[in-house]
Amino acid sequence: MALQKNIRELSLEDIKSEVAKLNEKSFRAQQIWDWLWKKQVRLVDDMSNLPKELRNYFKENFSFHALQTDHIQVSEDGTQKFRFKTFDGHFIEGVLIPTSTRLTACISSQVGCSLTCRFCATGKLGRERNLDFDEIFDQVAIINQKAVEVYDKKITNIVYMGMGEPLLNYKNVMRSIHFITLPDALAMSPSRITVSTAGIAKQIIQLADDNAKFNLALSLHAADDLKRSKMMPINDNNNLESLIAALDYYFLKTKLPITYEYILFHNINDGLDDIQNLTKLCRRIPSKINVIEYNTVEGTNFRKPDEKKFEQFIAALEKNKVNVRVRRSRGKDIDAACGQLANKG
Repeated sequence: MALQKNIRELSLEDIKSEVAKLNEKSFRAQQIWDWLWKKQVRLVDDMSNLPKELRNYFKENFSFHALQTDHIQVSEDGTQKFRFKTFDGHFIEGVLIPTSTRLTACISSQVGCSLTCRFCATGKLGRERNLDFDEIFDQVAIINQKAVEVYDKKITNIVYMGMGEPLLNYKNVMRSIHFITLPDALAMSPSRITVSTAGIAKQIIQLADDNAKFNLALSLHAADDLKRSKMMPINDNNNLESLIAALDYYFLKTKLPITYEYILFHNINDGLDDIQNLTKLCRRIPSKINVIEYNTVEGTNFRKPDEKKFEQFIAALEKNKVNVRVRRSRGKDIDAACGQLANKG
């Protein structure tokens, strides 16, 4: 028996064609489309203004690969971690991060991750599969619904910084952003979306060629190849020279500044040479650098520098006229902070 097609793979024209087969009124197609994308239902039975016969037809002939919320943890700082279950029994995580000015959804692009960055809990899981575009969309929709429920406001920002490497699931990530920004879906501005990559030079060039409108962040963590390769094996095949060339091309085509993500590690990447290398790098392309507080991951030897060293590092970059911001950890007590997502709890 052939597998049923995922209902959210249907275009509006496809839905119109299905509706016409049943001699239903043509406006039913737009109703179905609106239920799928504007109202973000995850069950055909929730399409309450459709005739029962039409609902039954779509239930019998199409599958619905919707995410289910399996568990929610709430941090002392208000951060909420969601464990989602996929239609085929995998688990992924997303996070709602509230601050005084933003409500950010941090979402996953893969089940696990294949990149094995030494400091990251997700990298220890391995990669099970890529997430489909609608599974990525569902994370945003569910977290947005929770934001409205708790804060009476929609999310303001989306970061692809959860489980997985987004650029190794390029097609689904790009398609998810299409629906997230679609006026008759979530209608988010691309300028409110950031895709974070560990650094896949070929795919950064592809982003430029595809005229990406969202923000790009590179998980840098070291501004020299030797240190970076020790922490991030991906650097062996995507070294800094190739990444900077790709980012040069990206900026030339999109005119969008780059964000460098830099987790500060004690006695690894917090020295004077690191400051000098970072300064040189940040002068190459219009950019800013987010210096991130490290979050402890079980089974690793990494630790963060003391607060004095952390502040001295920031001050030295500022003195060098680097556009630097500090990102403090949120949700550490529920393993929801940067690098901690590992389906625990």
